[in-house]
This record gives sequence, structure tokens and C-alpha cells, in this order.
Amino acid sequence: MAADFLTRRRFLTTSAGLAGAAAMGLPARAQGGLTVGFIYVGPRDDYGYNQAHAQGAAAVKAMEGVTVIEEENVAETQDVQQTMESMINFDGASLLFPTSFGYFDPHILEVAPKYPDVRFKHCGGLWTPGMPENVGSYFGYIGMGQYLNGIVAGHMTSSKKIGFVAAKPIPQVLLNINSFLLGARAVDPEITCQVIFTGEWSMAVKEAEATNALADAGADVITCHVDGPKVVIETAAARGAYVCGYHADQSALAPELYLTGAEWNWATVYTDMVAKTLAGEPIPNFVRGGLAEGFIKMSPLGPAVTDAARAQFEAVQAEIMAGDYAVINGPLADNSGNVIAADGVSYLETDVELESMDYLVDGVIGSTS
Repeated sequence: MAADFLTRRRFLTTSAGLAGAAAMGLPARAQGGLTVGFIYVGPRDDYGYNQAHAQGAAAVKAMEGVTVIEEENVAETQDVQQTMESMINFDGASLLFPTSFGYFDPHILEVAPKYPDVRFKHCGGLWTPGMPENVGSYFGYIGMGQYLNGIVAGHMTSSKKIGFVAAKPIPQVLLNINSFLLGARAVDPEITCQVIFTGEWSMAVKEAEATNALADAGADVITCHVDGPKVVIETAAARGAYVCGYHADQSALAPELYLTGAEWNWATVYTDMVAKTLAGEPIPNFVRGGLAEGFIKMSPLGPAVTDAARAQFEAVQAEIMAGDYAVINGPLADNSGNVIAADGVSYLETDVELESMDYLVDGVIGSTS
């Protein structure tokens, strides 16, 4: 069934296929209402990136006058272009959320100009002025969540060594690594964080190897930024390490060792964009938000979290919610000794400069190359 469905989609993206669809009485556009398409690079139940987006899509499904179509396991290749075009031409979608980072360039940028009446909204910070106006990006300041993860980790580590399994050294990932370490150092400035890059958004074998390597090196609290954190969480817990989650709530995977987690709250973003579309209102090309705006949220604190950790976590979370909480404060250098922030200089999580971050801060053990 799934293979037949995909074949039909690809057939209908060709001009001959579209002509055949018309001959069969299949509409090129849905009649009435709004059809919204969600595209995922992995499975919707991955305990991570894709699951978080699917939870947001589920909230859209509950909205009146909206039809939601979804396709999972779509590669960051020509496949996503075929999927987008078939959602538009066969399903009548006029608002698309291709959610994976690698969908943007060249795929969305190639397809969007062909369909000026369709809105393409991409998760990430990649849209800039001069790009197609029917394209936009949305993202959350989830580094705030990793900073809070780090605060709890700073209280719970005995070895003063925490660990981070990361996919690729892009700015969003680097900000999460740095935020995790800086949160921990707000508790104890002697804490270090070792990072291991797998080079892949989803590669279970490499994620397990990296997690075990961190545990072997003495890391007793571990977090990650990969698409599906399940392997990292379960492997770390099996080694007796505490874990902090990412993307979605993974507490069910390690109930006793799960401390908290930085979660996306895409339901807030998606329902707002869909409501604006239904009302005929514009959606900004550049949309951002953090804890206060409901773009992200924290997993409930786990049973192992100490009273001291809870107190600092809740106090800092309240400060972040109140706004203007600086994560990077000078004097601060990167882990090669280069000055990032001079004495008296601070960067808020919301500062656009951080979206081009290319360094690891002092105290992070690892390299971006």
C-alpha cells in the first residue's frame, strides 16, 4: 500500500500524470477548506525531531476547516521535491511544512518559485531577504532549554564531566552544545563537556558508539542533538549515566535517570500559522520564539533531581520567561583561546549573531572540524 501510494504521488508530479488525473476526475486542487502538508525525514514515532513535528501536526488536525496530509521517511534529495509537488498538485495543499534542515537548499528554493500561491514554511534559520517571498523559516530558541538542561546536569554530575552526542557542527547544534556547558558552569565552573559528532542526523550505530565513548571517558550526564535521541538515552541509561532529553519527552525510556529535557512545542507555531492562513493574513518570513512564546518547553523534572537543582532550575527558568536572559557573558573564549565576548559583553539567545555560531566555548572538549 505505501509503495503504491508513493508511486501514485510521483506519477502525478509529471505533466502526463496530471493530465491523466484530470481525465480521471481527480482535482488538481482541493475544493474548499485548507489542505496542509507535513513532510518528515524520518518516522513520526522516533522519540525525537520528527515526533515533535508530528505532535504539532496532530494539533492542526483538530482545527476546523483543515485537512492535514503527512509523509514520513522522505530523504533530503529529489524525493522531497516530488513529495512537495504531489502534495500541491494532487492533494491541493497550499501550505507546506517540509520540516527537515536539508530540505531547504536546493529543494524548497527550486520548487517554491513554481507555485507562488503556495506557502512553504521551513524549520530552521535559513530564509534571508531576497529569497522567494512565499518561503519562510521558523525556529525556536531551544538553546534556552539546553541551558536549563545544563543547570540540572551541573548539580547531578559527580565526575564534573558531562557529554553531548551531536550530529553535525552547524550553528544551531553548536549553540545547544555551548548552552548545555554554560548552564552546567553556572553551577560549577570546573565542569567540562565532551562532544562527539557522528556526522549523521540519524545513525543508530554511531550514536551508540559515541554514547559509550562518552561514558568510558567519565561523563555521567549525557544529552544530544540528533534526530532520534532514543539510542542515546537508552545507551546512556544502560551505562548508569543520567540523561537530559531533546526534541520531545523521552522520560519513558529511562524513568529513573531522566533529569529533564528541552522539547519543541510546535503545536503553538503550527496552529498559529494555520489560523493566519485561514484568515487570509500574512505569515512573517522570519518567525522565532522561546519559552515565553511557547515555542519550546521543558520536560518535567525527574525523580532523581535534587532540591538544589530544582531550585536553581526553576529560578533561572523564571528569569528566562521574564525575558532578556543572557546565555553568553564575557569574558569568554572559545576552546581554542579566541575571545568570543569581552568583559562586559553579553549575547541574548535571541541575538541573530548566534545563528551563525561556528565555535565551541572554553570547557567543551571537541572540535568543529
